[in-house]
This record gives sequence, structure tokens and C-alpha cells, in this order.
Amino acid sequence: MLSRRHFLVTALAAPLAPRRLWAASTLTSGSWQLDTLSDGTLMLPGDFVLGGMPEAEMREIASRYSLSTDQLTPPCNVTLLRDGTNTVLFDVGAGPDFQSSAGKLAESLEALGVAPDEITHVLFTHGHPDHLWGLLDEFDEPVFANAEYAIGQAEFDYWTDPETVDSIGEARTTFAVGAARRLAVIADSVRKLGDGEEVLPGIAARLTPGHTPGHMSFELAAPSPVMVLGDAIGNHHIGFERPDWASNSDHDKDLAAKTRSALLERLAAEQMILIGYHLPGGGIGRAEKAGSGYRYVADL
Repeated sequence: MLSRRHFLVTALAAPLAPRRLWAASTLTSGSWQLDTLSDGTLMLPGDFVLGGMPEAEMREIASRYSLSTDQLTPPCNVTLLRDGTNTVLFDVGAGPDFQSSAGKLAESLEALGVAPDEITHVLFTHGHPDHLWGLLDEFDEPVFANAEYAIGQAEFDYWTDPETVDSIGEARTTFAVGAARRLAVIADSVRKLGDGEEVLPGIAARLTPGHTPGHMSFELAAPSPVMVLGDAIGNHHIGFERPDWASNSDHDKDLAAKTRSALLERLAAEQMILIGYHLPGGGIGRAEKAGSGYRYVADL
């Protein structure tokens, strides 16, 4: 049986400080509990995602979703799994050094009553700042000191390759520098994953490349199977309606489009629960076939 609940927690840092609001969405399946915790939001220029798409069609879709094509503000959903034995984070958010609107995972964990030293495993979908940069504290020590870490082998190799900083493009040079610095701290202990490898009992790594060279999603064999997507499907609008369109947010645009299309075909056919890092309402939902594309359905 599946159940889902939402809750909001508010806190004031000081009497005159602005109110901060964290949202969590919880899914239970058998003995598994999955919480998606807000790391805040990103502030992205519209062209970062929408640039190069067929203009008229793109604007029609954006209009139906009330999207600004000048700036996008996607949410960031970090997934927490508790199965009675392990306490697992999928990605660690942006930390304090990327964007001021993000990096709120510590507050969200506190609101949920989970301490950093309770995390037993951290599984990375990929090495972009909003997924990896929350790894270290201000002393460059891992925030989750008791955790074991895992990342795709190809993903680790890409971000730790000294040539990446020169080949990634000027706009993303800081992505490469930041990823290399953080991964160096855990390089000797992080587990490097291959496609299909079982990370923990009931958790399999699935190579979903294109957004980054070694992007991993994670398939959870809970009583009702769940796919933690990371950024393999990066939004609930054009990513679903036109998964075949290339997006500027992806490292290999053509490969990412093929990955998205194949994922959505499977997710819709099997009605598998999905969790998307940048999907609305906590990011837990399903994909449904809709015309020549798909529709994101948030309500389970």
C-alpha cells in the first residue's frame, strides 16, 4: 500500500529575519519511507533550458504552464530513504557556494529531525553544483561524516579528469572546478558504480547519460517500484511533452533526448513511481502518455 503526505515547516532565524519555508513530501511503501526535502530553488536564465528549441511551439507550451521564458526557478528535491536499516540521501544539494536561493538541505533535514551523522549512504546522480556542492562543510570536511558514498564510474572519471575544465565551456568552468575539488576529498573511499549494479539491497544504479556523461538514476525495488531520476528528466513541462527536443541544459543534447524518451516510455508503460529533482510538488509522481508526448501527474 502506498501513502503520501505533505507538510510544511516554518522557522525564523531571528525576530526580524525573513521567514523561511521548507516543504517535504513523503511516500511510504511497505517498510520503506521516502521523503523529498527541499534544497530551495534555482534561478536560471530561460535559454539555459529552452534555448534552441522550436520557438513558436516552445512558447505555446511555456504559456500553458505559465512559465517565463526569460527566467526559470525550478525546485530542488533531495530524496531521503529510510528502510529501517539504512538512511540514504540521493544527492546532497547545492551547499552555500552556488546560489543563495538554494543550499537549504541542512534546514530541511533539521525540520524533519534527521541529523547529518545519521546518514549511512549518499548516492550521487551526477556532479552538477546543485547535486554535489553540498558535500563539504566550511572546513572542506564531508557534511555527512558517517556516510558511504557512491557515484557512477563514468561520472567520477569525467569530473576528475584534468582536461574537463578546458573542454566543458567557459560558462561551466566553475562546475568542473567545484566538482573536482569536492570529489577529491572522497576519491579514495567513494564507490564507483556501473550500469545495473546493486548499490544496496533493493537499489540498482541505472545509467541514464546525456545530461552529464555518466548520469545515474536509481531504481528502488520497494513493494511499489520507484525511480529516482535526478536530472534525466529535468522539468515537468517541455521535458515531458517534447522529450525528443534538445535542451541547452544537457551535456550531450542528442543522447539526453534519447534517454528521456526511453525513460518516459518505460515509466508510463509500467506506471512506475518517479521522483524528479526539479519536478514540482516535491517531485513524486508518475508519467502518463498524452498525445505524442507525456504528462506529469503529481498526485499518486
